[in-house]
Amino acid sequence: MKRLVGIATSKPTRKDLKGFVMYEGPSALDASPIVVIATLETNNRKTGNMVQVWILRSDTNPVEATKTGDDAAICGTCPHRHFNGGACYVNVGQAPNAIYKAYKRGRYELFNKDQHESYLQHRKIRLGAYGDPAAAPFEVMEYLAHIGIGWTGYTHQAKHKRFDERFLSLCMVSADSPKQAQKWQDKGARTFRVAMVGDAMMDNEIECLSDSKGLSCLDCGLCDGNKRKASSVVIAVHGSKASSFKTSTLIPLVNV
Repeated sequence: MKRLVGIATSKPTRKDLKGFVMYEGPSALDASPIVVIATLETNNRKTGNMVQVWILRSDTNPVEATKTGDDAAICGTCPHRHFNGGACYVNVGQAPNAIYKAYKRGRYELFNKDQHESYLQHRKIRLGAYGDPAAAPFEVMEYLAHIGIGWTGYTHQAKHKRFDERFLSLCMVSADSPKQAQKWQDKGARTFRVAMVGDAMMDNEIECLSDSKGLSCLDCGLCDGNKRKASSVVIAVHGSKASSFKTSTLIPLVNV
């Protein structure tokens, strides 16, 4: 006789278990040493309590990497890099720096599928809290995306010579102009672009629901590359470097 077993629940998270090292090895972009770390808890109100995935240089503090350009290993050709004087919203001296220091102290266990997989199941995964998912091997990010109940991810590497196009099934393409967004949308990809308040949106684009509806990424879940029929997304520029962003230079206006 079969018996009702109820809804499966995730294994309670050990209070001392902060996250896992998912990958250590060469960057897929330039072969420099990187590390992929998944942390289990966050107080980020915009994303909600998703598993946060960090892609970092494993040999260089992220603050130093943005000054020397070594962050190319994890940010590739992104025009918003601080090294380029860009408008990246991430304050690398805060969370990325703290994650890196904890990694160097051995704070994160090396991921073991048999022991640790249950900590990721029944969770939503943010593939790039810092760093570009395409800097890591596709198989690592594919596993992280599909082990949980949903994910978000963005890549700025679609034009990189070493870009793995399989990432288009996982990530939104970060576009830097309406024209570029249209180009990738015509190829079947969904795009995510930053704009200034008052900029025009195309008919197949919607404003990020965090801005327009106050939803967290945890509750929304729109930003993954697998939702082929969903709209592309536009978000208002934000973060401490927002003043470095100018539509008239980086993202020229077009008639739509």
